[in-house]
Amino acid sequence: MITNAIARRYAKALVELAKEEGAVEKFHDELTVFESVLAACRESSAVFSSPAFTIVAKRQILKEIIDRVPLSTTVSSFLFLLLEKNRLNQLAFIIAGYRSFADELSGLLRGTLTSALPLQDTQVDEIRKALEKNTGKRVLLQVEHDPSLIGGVVTKIGDKIFDGSIKTQLGRIQDILQKG
Repeated sequence: MITNAIARRYAKALVELAKEEGAVEKFHDELTVFESVLAACRESSAVFSSPAFTIVAKRQILKEIIDRVPLSTTVSSFLFLLLEKNRLNQLAFIIAGYRSFADELSGLLRGTLTSALPLQDTQVDEIRKALEKNTGKRVLLQVEHDPSLIGGVVTKIGDKIFDGSIKTQLGRIQDILQKG
């Protein structure tokens, strides 16, 4: 919990800098690329978390990675700050928080639309438009399929779930019949 709060603070600070520079999406893309490069080179990740290496050695390794990846000055400085504060291991949480703050800033809601059967693009578009009308924000849906729903759709946006699946309706009917 404390880790998440710290990561959110760093993410919020970077989003505010990105907003000032007009580079919100660019910074997110750069962080994601850096994270994937770091994940691909496990030895570097181990170095950053190891107390056996000095901060000077860690700075040099970070500089070498940054030189290979095209990053803006702000994102590079941010990564060095994370290194100095021993928070580079929180990068995944920071990126998730960044995405959340950036979406909030742009008025975008991300959600998941799960259906029992594959949906046509027009059906997904109709559901998205209804959600946009309901929420007053732009909605970006990730479409998934789950045959166990039997029929209907389940939409999850943040902590809200709109469940119109047959599976849930059958469960409700079963509860009513069991309770009498």
